[in-house]
Amino acid sequence: MANVGFDDRGILVTCPNCGQRNRLAYERLGEAVRCGKCKQTLPSLAEPVEIPSAADFDSLIARASVPIVVDYWAPWCGPCRMVAPELQKVAARRAGRALVVKVNTDALPDLGERFGIRSIPTLAVFADGKEVARTAGARPAEDIERFIDQARVEFARDGSRQ
Repeated sequence: MANVGFDDRGILVTCPNCGQRNRLAYERLGEAVRCGKCKQTLPSLAEPVEIPSAADFDSLIARASVPIVVDYWAPWCGPCRMVAPELQKVAARRAGRALVVKVNTDALPDLGERFGIRSIPTLAVFADGKEVARTAGARPAEDIERFIDQARVEFARDGSRQ
């Protein structure tokens, strides 16, 4: 998983060129961002990101400028381990257009309870601060991408931004 951190305004990433920590503002996740020190363009988040707290999850979901694909999982879950490499593929292919995040329901049970997660793995897509689609079970990357695309189409059909 990506080596990142969170604060109240965004996701903190390390520049691969100079090692400087930089903030990717939640509202600008889909935009190219340059390192504050060396001015090199920072790569988009191309790996699933582990959510460390409910507060970080809430800030991300409320303010993200790209769709957020949430993987509710637990370390002991066999199907969760099976879908992890598929989510890696999705994160890499959708970098800059969607962000894949992982919520460990053992470490953050309040999120699992709040969103009514009854089985894992469960995938959900959030856009404009709300859940727009959900599916349960392990599946290949291509199926996950179709699920994301369908969620975006349904969300756009409701009159919201795509």
